[in-house]
Amino acid sequence: MKHKTFFWFIFPSALAMLLFIALPIVSVVIQSMFAPHEQVIVEVENCGPFGCTQSTMVDQDATSALRDEQPLGRFVGGDIYTNRNHLATGELSQIFSETTGLGDFWTRLLNLPLYRALAFTLTYTAVVTPMALILGFFVALMVNALPRMMRGPTIFLSLLPMIITPLIGALILYWMIDARGILGAALQWIAGDPDLSLKASTPLTWIMLMVYGIWSTSPFAFVVYYAGLQTVSQDSLEAAMLDGATRWQRVRYVIFPHLLPLTTFMALIKIMDNFRVFEPIVSFNAHAHAQSLSSFIYSDLGGETRLLSSAAATSVLTIVGVAILLTPVMMRTWRTHGQR
Repeated sequence: MKHKTFFWFIFPSALAMLLFIALPIVSVVIQSMFAPHEQVIVEVENCGPFGCTQSTMVDQDATSALRDEQPLGRFVGGDIYTNRNHLATGELSQIFSETTGLGDFWTRLLNLPLYRALAFTLTYTAVVTPMALILGFFVALMVNALPRMMRGPTIFLSLLPMIITPLIGALILYWMIDARGILGAALQWIAGDPDLSLKASTPLTWIMLMVYGIWSTSPFAFVVYYAGLQTVSQDSLEAAMLDGATRWQRVRYVIFPHLLPLTTFMALIKIMDNFRVFEPIVSFNAHAHAQSLSSFIYSDLGGETRLLSSAAATSVLTIVGVAILLTPVMMRTWRTHGQR
């Protein structure tokens, strides 16, 4: 392909990435280095029939003039990143110097907002990503082994979690795990505890969110794997059968290596999606027991005081976290394509 042709071929995509990805990221990084202006406080003297008193009030004109002069706010550099609501460098050094046991260390570390959100986000990503891929892979194998007449209905049922709107699916499961719901009542009966509540326990809430994440995201892996199974060489499978390979050996040595590039692709997609988990926490109203980095950003942007600088700093840290998690997968992809 000629350089000029390649340029005009790639130009629309490059322009879209510049306008909708690169520039917003730069804007967020800049915003994270500025804090809102403090209100200008002045002392005024109020005189009345019984004398004069001193009081303080906000000088609205001076505050507005300061905001007009510096609309981004006052420059603070990396101070927002190191404060208690984010990396908490001062608190971390104190924790390292004072704690004597691992349990006490984790307890004090999880009292810090960002690390508490990071703990859930990493746990959710580490559990949901591989489990969704594994479940999708085995469902694809089973569907592919069904008679042709049964595949259509089975595929439709397997795709229901992806067809249903995520918010609706989460609300349905939320109602089912309520103490008056079928799952909640069943768990109370199995445990023999009429007061057992999934919504009142932090570990059970985490498990509930992860189960929902696996259920709702595995259809994507199923679709991709099922499509990949249609491209597996039948000659290779027949040769393996003639050599006496069992079904598991054919899956391990023929099918899985063929689908490995698809696994890498889906791992990239699902790591990015799961690290930005947000909808399940909102749908399950689980803020008291679980908070992700995305919900942490949402809480900064909500309410009467919009903490834009804090939300921007958390967004930058989230982008850095995604990049770190994707690095091993990207390096594997680079090595794989570099050997060809």
